[in-house]
Amino acid sequence: MTTGRPAVFFDRDGTLNEEVDFLTEAGQLRLIAGAGSAVRAVNESGIPACVISNQSGIARGLFSEDDLVPIHEAFRRQLGALGARIDRIYYCPHHPTQGIGPYRVECECRKPRPGMLHRAAQDLGLDLSRSYVIGDRIVDVQAAKNVGALGILVLTGYGMTSVEECRAQGVVPDCIAPSVREAVEFVLKDYKGVPTENA
Repeated sequence: MTTGRPAVFFDRDGTLNEEVDFLTEAGQLRLIAGAGSAVRAVNESGIPACVISNQSGIARGLFSEDDLVPIHEAFRRQLGALGARIDRIYYCPHHPTQGIGPYRVECECRKPRPGMLHRAAQDLGLDLSRSYVIGDRIVDVQAAKNVGALGILVLTGYGMTSVEECRAQGVVPDCIAPSVREAVEFVLKDYKGVPTENA
C-alpha cells in the first residue's frame, strides 16, 4: 500500500507495559514509566496508535483469547487514566512449533511476519512505508523492515538482549531508544521532518 496515512505500531509487553514472561491476568499489568505520555503524544499528533503483539501464551495453553479481554480492558483503562488512547489492538495467538489445536500453526501474523501490519493498513487506510514500529525485540525491527517502515528498538523489556541479537544477525534498527518515551520523540521528529540522530 503506497497511499494513506502513517501509524505508530507499539509492541505491548516490555514496551508499553512491564515484561512479566507471559502476562496471563489483568492484575499483572503495569505500564512502563512514560508509556502514557508517549502514547498521548502520538494521539495529539493525529497519527493512529496501534498495538501489535505476539501472544503465543494462547497457543501454549497458558491463557485463552477470552482471558485477553480483561487484560486489554485494563490496558486501555490505565492508558486512558493518563489521557492516552490505543486505536486498535492486534495480536497473534499462534506458535509454529509449540501449542494446542489450531493455534499451533505457521501463520502470517506472528512477528516478524507482517500480517498484523497488513491487517491494520487495510482496516485504517495506512501507508506502512511511512509508518513506525516500536518494540523491545528483534522481531519488531524485522517486522518493520518487512513492510518498509522504520523500526525502533527500546531498551526496556528484552531490549538489552535484543541489541546483541540484532548485531549478531545484522539487523539494524533505525533508532535505539532507552524507552518508549524517547522512541516516540524520535518518531515525531521524523514525522515532522526534524533532523534526528540515531541513538
